[in-house]
Amino acid sequence: MAETVTQLLRERENDDNLAITHEGREWSWREYIADSERMAAAVLGLADPARPMHVGTLLGNTPDMLRALAAGALGGYITVGVNNTRRGDGLAADIRRADCQILITDAEHRTLLDGLDLPGVTVLDTSSSEWDELLADAGDLVPHSDPAATDTFMLIFTSGTSGNPKPVRFAHMMIPFAGPVLADKYSIGPGDVCYLSMPLFHSAALMGGYCVALCGGAAIAPAKFSASTFLSDIRRYNATYMNYVGKPLAYILATHELPDDSDNPLRVAFGNEATDRDIDEFSRRFDCTVWDGFGSTELAIIITREPGTPEGSIGRGFPNVAVYNSETHTECPRAEFDETGALTNADQAIGELVNVDGAGMFMGYYNDESATSERLRDGMYWSGDLAYKDVDDWIYLAGRTGDWMRVDGENLAAGPIERILLRLPEINRVAVYAVPDEHVGDAVMAAVVLQDDATLTTESLTAQLSAQADLSPKAWPRYVRIADDLPTTATNKILKRELKKQGPIAADGTLWVRDARSTDYRSVTDAPAATV
Repeated sequence: MAETVTQLLRERENDDNLAITHEGREWSWREYIADSERMAAAVLGLADPARPMHVGTLLGNTPDMLRALAAGALGGYITVGVNNTRRGDGLAADIRRADCQILITDAEHRTLLDGLDLPGVTVLDTSSSEWDELLADAGDLVPHSDPAATDTFMLIFTSGTSGNPKPVRFAHMMIPFAGPVLADKYSIGPGDVCYLSMPLFHSAALMGGYCVALCGGAAIAPAKFSASTFLSDIRRYNATYMNYVGKPLAYILATHELPDDSDNPLRVAFGNEATDRDIDEFSRRFDCTVWDGFGSTELAIIITREPGTPEGSIGRGFPNVAVYNSETHTECPRAEFDETGALTNADQAIGELVNVDGAGMFMGYYNDESATSERLRDGMYWSGDLAYKDVDDWIYLAGRTGDWMRVDGENLAAGPIERILLRLPEINRVAVYAVPDEHVGDAVMAAVVLQDDATLTTESLTAQLSAQADLSPKAWPRYVRIADDLPTTATNKILKRELKKQGPIAADGTLWVRDARSTDYRSVTDAPAATV
């Protein structure tokens, strides 16, 4: 049984089934692997074996990116997935931090490197004639190494929702670990097409998409995510499987529904962080099965949904997943709820998701022992995610560790409030976070994006929130910002730190406020006290 990406690719080097379909062109697995071997040979011909054999990819979801992934495995070197949404000094810092000696890019992304300080980095442009000549002159591939299961396949940067992105060591074994399970569960094989529009420089696309196609022998349709072209892409590529991370389902569902939306070949959408409402609506509208789970880039904590998962829960964790108090380093009491379903012991029940057995599949951050040590404390892996667990072991997310709010002497978490707000049919996406109260402590703020063509009034918001029996008075948002969009990472996670920087008053959108003891909202132009 294959234990590395290299071995999986070798098993398909004589496979003439479809491997890649993109913009009218197709490649078989045999052609894909041969092209990737040629790329690996060309790259290794330029590399300095005395330096870390790290090759960065500043590319989109294209056949070149797919070839670069395979080239690293076949060539026995480490591919660095460079986040193509990073800019300026941040982008340069990522490339330097990962010790890239070669960086592969293309015409679309080449200008992002203009003016950056990248000493010792050789830049290769796949859209140039020089690249074509380099491939033509490449000899037979002599791999740099023969990777083992625990060797690093890629360096993958974290999303950076709570600080600067950190490069995670993503081991070869992760692809053969996840791929066969998913391919078997969803019956993915030759003849299927996996639509991959999540960034291939991140673990979500690898663990939820690439591994499925590689292990199942299905084709890959790499694409750039677009809510407006999603369905036409699914139809033209005859895609039967897709993966997602973050809010893509919400973006797609915000588009205007048509009577024939269900007329498409898609069978399965697999991913994480979708809401209950989005899972149900996407399944209905596009006539497919949606399976949602939970897993971080570090891959130390795995939580899966299963039949009977309660509303609001993300599922049950593997046996080593628990919720711990980060101060006492003890397991938190189970969540208790009142007759309305509201959490009544948040201070005690909400804690940090941990892997009590240690690192799990987390191999550590590259060149960052302090960050690795911060994650691994007292023999456990600390995720930075807040959650609570009920008596039946169902887990509910409550946000990140920075999402605690102290409102009028009570600790509140953002996650439960966000889930309540998403019950409102007019709201498509929401972020709840703390802003300073004008007197002391925090005030709750919600930034929301409405469904396309939806209208929400202050009166309607008050009426609908009043109908939510499990929304405590202190959890009512003091400020509500109606925004056109919310800042996100490349993996569609909302950047709350950017929203917090903006404060209650932002350059765009509409701001509503309510007085401290009132449930009635009004425009900020009528409420000077809101400008704290």
